[in-house]
Amino acid sequence: MNRSEAASRLDEVLANVDANIDGSLERLFDLIRIPSVSTDPAHAADCKRAAEWLTKELGELGFDASVRPTARHPMVVGHDRTGQGPHVLFYGHYDVQPVDPLNLWHSDPFEPKLVPQPDGETHIVARGASDDKGQLLTFVEACRAWKAVTGSLPIQVSVLFEGEEEISSPSLPPFLDTTGAELKADVVLVCDTDMWDAETPAVTTMLRGVLKEEIVISCSNRDLHSGIYGNAARNPLQVLSDIVASLRTTDGGVAVAGFYDGVTELPDAIKAQWQRLPFDDKGFLGDIGLSIPAGENGRSVLEQVWARPSCEIHGIIGGYTEEGFKTVIPAKAQSKISFRLVAGQDPKKIREAFRAHVRARIPADCSVEFIDHGASAATVMPIDGAFLTKALGALTEEWDREAAVAGSGGSIPIVSAFKEKLGMDSLLIGFARFDNRIHSPNEKYDLSSFRKGIRSWARILAAFAEDKG
Repeated sequence: MNRSEAASRLDEVLANVDANIDGSLERLFDLIRIPSVSTDPAHAADCKRAAEWLTKELGELGFDASVRPTARHPMVVGHDRTGQGPHVLFYGHYDVQPVDPLNLWHSDPFEPKLVPQPDGETHIVARGASDDKGQLLTFVEACRAWKAVTGSLPIQVSVLFEGEEEISSPSLPPFLDTTGAELKADVVLVCDTDMWDAETPAVTTMLRGVLKEEIVISCSNRDLHSGIYGNAARNPLQVLSDIVASLRTTDGGVAVAGFYDGVTELPDAIKAQWQRLPFDDKGFLGDIGLSIPAGENGRSVLEQVWARPSCEIHGIIGGYTEEGFKTVIPAKAQSKISFRLVAGQDPKKIREAFRAHVRARIPADCSVEFIDHGASAATVMPIDGAFLTKALGALTEEWDREAAVAGSGGSIPIVSAFKEKLGMDSLLIGFARFDNRIHSPNEKYDLSSFRKGIRSWARILAAFAEDKG
């Protein structure tokens, strides 16, 4: 199917989406009712059942689909090559977070409810409604509508659904090592992100990477009485505090030598669009009881959290912290520190630079141990790529407002895995809203997000027809 043919049938496909939204909801409810909690071994059979359910649905749509075992929870892989033009790989996950604390839920977390709201919206309330079953099915249901109307998809489509995203995807890298050639496509589509606001769609093209380190500083060979050894004996908490304080500059930057090597400025076109977005710097910080941005001076809050690297201290451990008071000089002190990284930064080089920074500040009669808690590189989608341009156009048409090119201060390791192992860029297009309470009690997905998400993917598939990125 070429682009003109796809465009000529699009209105029929969109009408089919609307006419069959009740059936789409029934399928979403069926999937939600499977308690596929990946972190709990008691739900291993449920994770397998969810994978089998998705495989069956894909098979009924004409996909060559199968359940693929891993060391823990299975993957679902499906292919439909009946279309022409480019080939996309759609990624989603069927596993969900635990429901605890159960007493805070207003209804059974695995029995979805439609809850009307005063503003006219309707919430789909259940665990996994937003993260990620509702989002995942927006794409599947868009494929269903194209198949119902035309008998085929407008482009070539493969899908990869995993069951371990909520536990950091331990099986995904080895799975990509063995199955990568089969999954290779022109671009990856991911539906596990948010809209810009309740009415503005967004494509996330920038994800910061992350480096997580723990340091353990040892001084004396045992805890010491501060009255006997104080002043003379080195205190590891003081050493650690000095090191932690040395990590940041007075203007809000990071003081590790070479940290900014390779970091480039935000493109003017993206900076201009971000300035047009309805973002309130003061409100963003005011919501959490703060008022003064702590990052690099002269940078907007959006730049600080989306496009600039950072260093944060997550915990300092050592000494006596229980009730009362104990005058002890501890033998050890430790801290957990992370760096968010942007394009151009090599996590391995940053780790080496950080460790050199720490070692240079360790007294000669003390020692430091480093514990690696993982790292992933930042990912950036080219802003002038054909896939991004077409996706933005399709989203703008559906939502009747300019789609945003967004960044994310967070890190999604699977996206860097697709890039590193398969050389594939990813477009992150999600329809969640910031108040969806994912991972929390009473998680919800807006009914409008589900319906317009399906319609959005239908438009995007049409827009991609016969266009190479």
